[in-house]
Amino acid sequence: MANTAQSRKRARQAENNRQHNAAYRSKFRTFVKKVLGAVKAGDKAQAEQAYKQAVSIIDKTANKGLIPKNKAARQKSRLNARIRAM
Repeated sequence: MANTAQSRKRARQAENNRQHNAAYRSKFRTFVKKVLGAVKAGDKAQAEQAYKQAVSIIDKTANKGLIPKNKAARQKSRLNARIRAM
C-alpha cells in the first residue's frame, strides 16, 4: 500500500478516476444497446434518434481517452450500417 502522502493521494485519485471511467464506459455501452434494441425491434425512427444520442456519447468517450478513436469510429460505422440496412 501507499507509504508517502503523495502516493496515498495518487491512490485516492486513481480510485476516483477508475470509478468515473467505469461509469462513463457503462453509459457508452447502454447507449449502444439502445440503438441495437431499436434496430432489433424494427423501429427505424427510434433507432435513428438513439443513434444520434449514441454518437455524442461515443465521441465524448473517445475524446476522454476511455476508448480508442478507431474503436469509436468502428462502433459508429457499424451502428449506422445496421440502421441503413433496415
